[in-house]
Amino acid sequence: MSEIKLSRKEKLEEKRYFKEHHQKIKLTPADIVFNIFNYLFFAIFTLSCIFPFYYIFINTISDNALVTKGAITLLPKGLTISNYIQMGKVNDLWSSVGITFIRTILGTALMVFASALAGYLVTKKEMWHRKFWYRFLVITMYFNAGLIPWYLNMAMLGLTNTFAAYIIPGIVSPYNIILVKTYIESIPAEIEESAYIDGASYWKIFYKIIWPLSLPILATIAIFGAVGHWNSFQDSLILNANTPELYTLQHRLYIYLNQSSNLSALVQPGASAADSATIAGQMNTKIIQYTISMVTIIPILCVYPFMQRYFVKGLMLGAVKG
Repeated sequence: MSEIKLSRKEKLEEKRYFKEHHQKIKLTPADIVFNIFNYLFFAIFTLSCIFPFYYIFINTISDNALVTKGAITLLPKGLTISNYIQMGKVNDLWSSVGITFIRTILGTALMVFASALAGYLVTKKEMWHRKFWYRFLVITMYFNAGLIPWYLNMAMLGLTNTFAAYIIPGIVSPYNIILVKTYIESIPAEIEESAYIDGASYWKIFYKIIWPLSLPILATIAIFGAVGHWNSFQDSLILNANTPELYTLQHRLYIYLNQSSNLSALVQPGASAADSATIAGQMNTKIIQYTISMVTIIPILCVYPFMQRYFVKGLMLGAVKG
């Protein structure tokens, strides 16, 4: 109890100190003007980033007749979710969503694990020809054979018309390995040395110490990887062109976007003629483009709030006892 009271007392004294310290600071007119322009600039910059997404969203939930006339500016009018309902009736959409979801989860997980393991490996001086392999890894970032050799290589490896084409090529990412390596090297060596003296193996040190302490950088590359997998459609377009059941969401929506002038032809074969007429009559090209944009954007935006808590500073404070 005495330690708790002392801790609370110290916190109160610290708050009182900062309060008195800030009260003593007097802002000059130049400081006030600078703060005003600074806050104004970042407020405008933030709005300029958010408004395009907001504008597209309110157009997708507004009455289509008003959207066609260009009557939607700041607030939605005639609220409706019919655009999303009609888009859900398009043929093979949900199978593409499932393929993209599985690809994003599995591909990101394997990429993060491989990056963490390889990043930890190249920090070990005991690694055989460590400098050579690390430099070889870096060199691959600067050279690209081109699209045709890449396709031929994927074909020779049997990575065409298969789901593995989405996963295997992206497991090893040199850039992510470099990020993880740099972060691991910033961890105090005393932590790993103490575990090694206590008899811990490299593998145990990796998953008991290195992995938990590297969560911020792993969360960062996980977001990059998830966004890349979710938005990718080139590999689906080139490697799985003859396998429609493996089309990703972006590839499928790309096809819909190109055929948006005749969207009724994309409705499931079992749909009634009334449903086809409704889609063709109510959703023009602009509305379809807006709806497709939101369908592709909203899911990946939902990932950020769950990953943001890992972007913390001072994770290593107090980890090493003096």
